[in-house]
Amino acid sequence: MSPTVTRTPAATRRRIQDDPATHRSRNLLLVLIALCAAVTAANIYLAAPLLPLIAHDFGSTPSAVAWIASVAQFGYAAGLLFFAPLGDRVNRRRLVAVLSLVTAVALIAGAAATGAAALAAAVLVASAATVVPQLLIPLVAARAPADRRARHVAAVIAGLFTGIVAARVLGGLAGQAFGWRAVFVGAAVLTTVLGLLTAAALPAEEPRTREGHLFAGLTAMPGLVRRSPELWRACVRQAGMYGAWSALWTSLALLLTDGSYGLSTATAGLFGLFGLAASVVAPLAGGLVDRFGAANTVRGAYLLAAVSVPLFWLGGHVLAALFVAAIVIHAALVTSHVANQTLALTTTSAPATANSAYVVAGFAGGATASALAGLAFASFGWGGVVAVAGAWLLLGWSTTAGRRRPAGQGTR
Repeated sequence: MSPTVTRTPAATRRRIQDDPATHRSRNLLLVLIALCAAVTAANIYLAAPLLPLIAHDFGSTPSAVAWIASVAQFGYAAGLLFFAPLGDRVNRRRLVAVLSLVTAVALIAGAAATGAAALAAAVLVASAATVVPQLLIPLVAARAPADRRARHVAAVIAGLFTGIVAARVLGGLAGQAFGWRAVFVGAAVLTTVLGLLTAAALPAEEPRTREGHLFAGLTAMPGLVRRSPELWRACVRQAGMYGAWSALWTSLALLLTDGSYGLSTATAGLFGLFGLAASVVAPLAGGLVDRFGAANTVRGAYLLAAVSVPLFWLGGHVLAALFVAAIVIHAALVTSHVANQTLALTTTSAPATANSAYVVAGFAGGATASALAGLAFASFGWGGVVAVAGAWLLLGWSTTAGRRRPAGQGTR
């Protein structure tokens, strides 16, 4: 027997959506979710700017503890695979609250760590549990008015990118002033407060499905991507875009601190402020998606990224070109991300699982491209890095452009 579903007439739904009180309540919740996304996303990158302070405290060298930052990435990848798909199967309020508390406890444990191994274990757990933004974005997409869906998703993405920039820039400044352990404790407090507030404010909802075991979403990912050409296309195109960005951005410090420019590590780190371009562009990108559609917006983002590639090559010798290229690639990345993620969230009946597949694909593309860029820089210098970025963009676009959509479906 199937449960009885009560449907609200379309006219009534429109009146509810247009009601000023409903509109204010939705906007307040959106602001809270964006703040929560900023704080939780920052936890993934918390250790990176603090590595010199951590090394000094442990009587080591920064290069000897640099692997701790990589552990955070692996932890986040594990969280995306195991926890993010649960949004389709369990109560999201409880899941957000539990993961926020687990993250906070892990951060406190990290602050109390007396060695690199203990700190790495704490960072691994905290990063795996800090996938809260990827639980909230599908909810935002599902509850937003159809004509403003991408703009609502973009608001959360803007918060996420702001948190990443804050972790890299403000985290290092706070660590210098108060010590790296105080930064971990502060992050734990913020995560607890905003995580629990957000969980309490989330609307009551029933899970979309209870079929299968708890982690059935993980095993369902490959089949879901195969059955949905739109989801597959979003995954591959974002993997190409994120890979190009990662190749350039992870190698940029090598260019800035070697003989070409000879900048200090601290000065080179200020290039992270260009990430704020993503926070500014995200709302604009949401408006473009709502007006022109996701596919057209992704095309524009790829063209923008293609323009950035020769600018980055020129930036190997001209610093001003590097400034412009950094802004352009961030604008392209976030525009593509807003469009592709909106597409991923609306193309299947299991948005949390689809979103997890999408984010994992982007992460895999970025990690692979970063590894190749490091080898390319060692062998061919900055020109090799730029070549890897260009190849990733070409692969991301040409692979999907060559795949035909099943009969009966619309154009790309």
